[in-house]
Amino acid sequence: MPNEKPRVLIADKMSPSATEVFKNRGVDVDVITGLEKDELIKIIGDYDGLAVRSSTRPDAEIIAAAKNLKVIGRAGIGVDNIDIKASTDRGVVVMNTPFGNAITTAEHAIAMLFSAARQIPSASARTQDGEWPKSDFKGVELFNKTLGLIGCGNIGTLVAERALGLKMKVIAFDPYLTEERAVKLGVEKVELDTLFQRADAITLHTPLVESTKNIVNRERLGMTKKGVIIVNCARGGLVDEDALKDALEAGHVRAAALDVFAVEPAKQHPLFGTPNFIATPHLGASTLEAQENVAVQVAEQMADYLLTGAVSNALNTPSISAEEAPRLKPWVDLADKIGTMMGQLLHSPIKAVEMTYKGGITELNNKPMTAAALAGLLKNAMPEANMVSAPVLAKERGIELTESYVDEAERAESLIRVTVTTAERKFAIVGTIYRGEPRIVRLFGVPMDAAFAKDMLYIRNDDRPGFVGKLGQLLGDAKVNIATFSMGRMAEGGEAVCLVAIDGCADDATLENIRNIEQVKIVDPVCL
Repeated sequence: MPNEKPRVLIADKMSPSATEVFKNRGVDVDVITGLEKDELIKIIGDYDGLAVRSSTRPDAEIIAAAKNLKVIGRAGIGVDNIDIKASTDRGVVVMNTPFGNAITTAEHAIAMLFSAARQIPSASARTQDGEWPKSDFKGVELFNKTLGLIGCGNIGTLVAERALGLKMKVIAFDPYLTEERAVKLGVEKVELDTLFQRADAITLHTPLVESTKNIVNRERLGMTKKGVIIVNCARGGLVDEDALKDALEAGHVRAAALDVFAVEPAKQHPLFGTPNFIATPHLGASTLEAQENVAVQVAEQMADYLLTGAVSNALNTPSISAEEAPRLKPWVDLADKIGTMMGQLLHSPIKAVEMTYKGGITELNNKPMTAAALAGLLKNAMPEANMVSAPVLAKERGIELTESYVDEAERAESLIRVTVTTAERKFAIVGTIYRGEPRIVRLFGVPMDAAFAKDMLYIRNDDRPGFVGKLGQLLGDAKVNIATFSMGRMAEGGEAVCLVAIDGCADDATLENIRNIEQVKIVDPVCL
């Protein structure tokens, strides 16, 4: 009997607690570390999940070989070792553990700040070498100095709290930091250039993306006060290392402390040996508590996703809690079916999509439903579209997406309406869940009550006698069995719409014969 349990590969060294979590949750797990790229490519197709730290680098080639892969879990914060675009394109969820090592990393940043201010590593080394170099080390106090934070998210906030406890003044640059949040934290929100001009010490707490690469560069170092201290315990590549070396040697930067480097492991580096420079080998998250925390968290998050569909701390898809996953599942299925049907029935490029949620459903997490509807809409033209990639694909193609909510009384029926705008006009399908099953309640403006089926025929016709009989006769002659027949109309004698669920697909000749019925205007097959 085939193994139905999900399988996870732990490809980097991490706490054994991760393995225990997977086993206790009913997930098969293999621990194989130190794999070369070609070795990983050979086996990755057997796994549903891949757990990594920073050594393993799942790139596009590895992800392409991972035919069954559903999730990559990073035991830590930074995910620059993972090709998120390739993962998104393949529908692989990428998640990290942003909270497990936050305190540890914040404490290391503060430790590096103290070390740079007092040059503790150099003083210790020379003292242990038999010197007593007291006169060579004149430090500076941190008290009443201004600390500039580049990035004020989870770790940056913890650093701010500790710096405020040292009676430092804290200024912060972060595009996502609101004025209200800054006031609550006790920090002053400033622009980036202002931070470089005012800070006595600067610490970095931001991810490495195109906009943050070399954010500490030669030009900005030139803006700083003479005697500034630079600390980076975030990601390598945030600091122009050549510019920093020059600023240290010129005496403009008093001291610098780096835990991360553009290329790691940094066993040789131009900064090594530079006066007043401190280096540690990417120790920001290296405490017993942090390593235990991130290992347990990544295992729990991956197991939740593989077993229940719950999504936590994902970088490329909306989060879904374990509690809400069962409630969301039928609505996500409904949204996918509506989107898939509409994607097959529309024959013009999509300009805009509006998702409308009505009734009690507005209290749920609607983001996964929107993602499912977009995936359904796009996959007819782009088979690679999935819930993870669809929002990105829509944005790349200039499709405008809006969400609206109609919050009515609790007794109101919960509905999803998907409205698509093309160059021709707007089209909408409205659906609901009835007795646990997805149903259509309005199709392109026409009221009806119809179930979804694997194979269906959408027919728009004039509401005149004789149509139903002719249609039934044609399908019977073609040996196509009718499973269900749903019909609706706007007004007597006007246009009508019917949705016919059939067993199997109707061939082209049968479709053409239906189109030749006098009352018929449109016939389209729909396959779900």
